[in-house]
Order: sequence, then structure tokens, then C-alpha cells
Amino acid sequence: MLDFNVRGENIEVTEAIREYVEKRIGKIEKYFDQGASPKAHVNLKVYQDRTAKVEVTIPMPYLVLRAEETSPDLYASVDLVTDKLERQLRKYKTKINRKSREKGYKGVEVPKEDVVENEEETSIFDIVRTKQVSLKPMGSEEAILQMDMLGHNFFIYEDADTGAVDIVYRRRDGRYGLIESANE
Repeated sequence: MLDFNVRGENIEVTEAIREYVEKRIGKIEKYFDQGASPKAHVNLKVYQDRTAKVEVTIPMPYLVLRAEETSPDLYASVDLVTDKLERQLRKYKTKINRKSREKGYKGVEVPKEDVVENEEETSIFDIVRTKQVSLKPMGSEEAILQMDMLGHNFFIYEDADTGAVDIVYRRRDGRYGLIESANE
């Protein structure tokens, strides 16, 4: 069901490592609908101080799952990332199921942002990373869910009701804020 793209930086991805990654991260397949075949992008890094970082990104039609962990052991990092992804999926499924029960219908679509990364440097303003997003209509609650799942402090989205571009963000007190576009 899950299709894996495993690559390594400063490490050769052996068959044993690949099998372990596929076995552990494959545990989250139970959360996907039948017929869905998302692609898991797994990046393994080993640093000079012998710590290992595992990054996993799983883009899906209505959600982007992303988790990363660093620990002294590569296999432990894979386990920690798997646990993080599982928590994200449980949280997402619970929230969607609750919303569908409240609104009285089964199919709830929460669009994801389409992210294209371009890591070009410009010396004038010292921009080290550029992202282009394709905004999809959603409500503020869905935007907060996406923001939390991505581990970001803010999220830009198109408001489903007004069509305006809005931003939700996490405040220092742990609550959320909303910046709405002024339609003139």
C-alpha cells in the first residue's frame, strides 16, 4: 500500500535498513483507506557526531504528514518518527470523525497545501529557502489542524466561505490567532 522512497545522506541505505524502515513505517498503513497508495519519502542522515536524523514526508490528497527525529541510534530515530506519524494520523482521524458526526455527513474533505520547495539563495535579502503554495479552500479549524500536523507556527489558506487568503498562527500563550484579508 505505502510506496517508499528511501535515501540516505552520509550513509549507505543497506537492504537491512530499507527493510526496517518499510516494516516500521508500514505500521501506519492501517490508517489509510483501501485503494489509497501514498508515497512515503524517507530521508536518513548521519552526522559527524554519530547522531542519526530521520525525516518522513507523506503527501496525500487532503493532508501532508511530516515528522522528523534525531537520536544517537538510526533505528531508534525510525521508531520515534513512526510513533509521531501514528499520533498525527490518530489526531487527524479523530477530528475528522468528530466534525462529520457534528455536521451529519460522512465525507469530509480537508484540502492540503501543495508545496514546491526551491532552495535558491539570493544575496540581496539573504533568503535561504523559497516555498510556493497552491491555496485550497478550507475553514480555520482545518487550517489549524494542517498547521499542527506540519509542526509550523503559521499556515496560509483560502477561506472556504469568503475566498479570501487568511493566516492562522500559534500565539506565545499557546492559543491561536487569525489574520483575515481585508476585502475592499
